[in-house]
Amino acid sequence: MNRASRKRVAILISGRGSNMSALIAAAKAPDYPAEIVLVASNRPEAIGLRHARAAGIPTSSLDHRGHDRESFERALQDALAGARVELICLAGFMRLLTPWFVDRWAGRMLNIHPALLPAFKGLDTHARALAAGVRIHGATVHFVSAEMDSGPIVAQAALSVLDSDDVETLAARVLDLEHRIYPLALKLVAEGRVQIIDGRCRIDGTTPSDETLLAPPGSD
Repeated sequence: MNRASRKRVAILISGRGSNMSALIAAAKAPDYPAEIVLVASNRPEAIGLRHARAAGIPTSSLDHRGHDRESFERALQDALAGARVELICLAGFMRLLTPWFVDRWAGRMLNIHPALLPAFKGLDTHARALAAGVRIHGATVHFVSAEMDSGPIVAQAALSVLDSDDVETLAARVLDLEHRIYPLALKLVAEGRVQIIDGRCRIDGTTPSDETLLAPPGSD
């Protein structure tokens, strides 16, 4: 794929950035329709920044503790504009974004959530899933909206909850799904195949049973 035709993507992180690493790895493929041009973090000590630099990705460190919400987001927007970013992927970015920023990136900002939305929005998803006794759990990639964990869903990945699962084992199994589904969802968006119609995502050239719903063998 012509490098000039690839979408320019920024990844926002707050910690180790394991989903960031999965996206960077996917973008190394010559036919992948997106390139990672910036990794930014609200925490200068985030381990993921070191991983990004080791992969040759430019980084930006914007400590939110030295800003109010407005000045932080305007500084972040300046960094994104400077890198000519077209799409944003949140990957463990632990900041709630204001409507000003979300509206600016409407339809161009993705997030991954460790649950099958709309179930278990927010934190501690695996403990809550186990406490609820659900038999199916998973991960969701969605567009970011002003309401937390509520934007249009691009893709989901599911697995069966095992009787032997605890929070740690379930989290590890779901994280493996996250690493598989996030590059897939970004690919679909970067290819221009995702349309938001009446608050729902429609994917050109696919059906819900193939590219947008991942259920690995042995998960049922």
